[in-house]
Amino acid sequence: MKKIFLAIFLFTFFITLKAEQNEFRIAKQYGIVYLPLIVIENHKLIEKNAKEVGLENVKVSWVTFSGGAGANDGLLSNSVDIISGGVPPAVILWDKSKGKVKAIASLASQNMVLVTSNLHVKSLKDFTDNDKIAVPSVKVSTQALLIQKFAAKEFGIKNYDKFDYLTVALKHPDALIALTSKKSEITAHFAQEPFTSIELENKNIKKVFSADEVLEGGFVLNLISATEKFYNENPKLVSVLIKSLNEANEWINDNKRASAELYVKVTNSKESADLIYNIINGGDVIFSTKLRNITAFSDFLYETGVIKNKPKEKELFF
Repeated sequence: MKKIFLAIFLFTFFITLKAEQNEFRIAKQYGIVYLPLIVIENHKLIEKNAKEVGLENVKVSWVTFSGGAGANDGLLSNSVDIISGGVPPAVILWDKSKGKVKAIASLASQNMVLVTSNLHVKSLKDFTDNDKIAVPSVKVSTQALLIQKFAAKEFGIKNYDKFDYLTVALKHPDALIALTSKKSEITAHFAQEPFTSIELENKNIKKVFSADEVLEGGFVLNLISATEKFYNENPKLVSVLIKSLNEANEWINDNKRASAELYVKVTNSKESADLIYNIINGGDVIFSTKLRNITAFSDFLYETGVIKNKPKEKELFF
């Protein structure tokens, strides 16, 4: 009998020592808020920190999605291990997976601005059927949800989706081109930096409203998330990711000019490093893992029936 228990113990012990995967697949999106991930990739922080915890020859691969819907699909199809994106898509995925997908940490906080080339528009209420608003993903992106919150505030919760038909899914770089070219149906873009600053340099484009006018007190814009399976099976890789994220944030805050130059170089951005530096240095973007106003999104998603379960903030995180 003792031999049987010993065999079971040893089997369980060696199972727990199962080697972590040696490929780490991480997804990011477009915008300055993803700068920490750009720094991690460019400085090879994961590879460096992985070796320090005994994980040799970790191969890190990167992919860029245009919006939260695509990122969610990538995680559920197991084509990536880590996704980054807005809070609403993360909350929806938490609900859809029944808590099997959660956030690991926040990525950044930043205000966003809805701009338009329709100079007759003074408020969201002034848009007509001839207008189209570009957002990363319809219905599920942070921008789409903020439009819904505005509609709910102005017209009641039952009309929260009043302006959904005006939204079009378009990745930020393409939306920038569409809005400024005047050769597209796109007459508005709800974006984040650096796209907002670039668009507002055009005299024919103006601000309609900013996100903090809809959601007072500011909020975390982006989270990094993973499946429960990956999180449990790869504790060292998760700790390496968090350490790398903190290192990247520290480097950005200590090297803002170099960070701006890196962003322009890596993204092949047409904007100047000076513009990016002014955005980073202006304090509008906060690179930090601290949480702000997460439940403002989850409460609204529950209230509108998009999610079936109303989470507490701690339930959304590992």
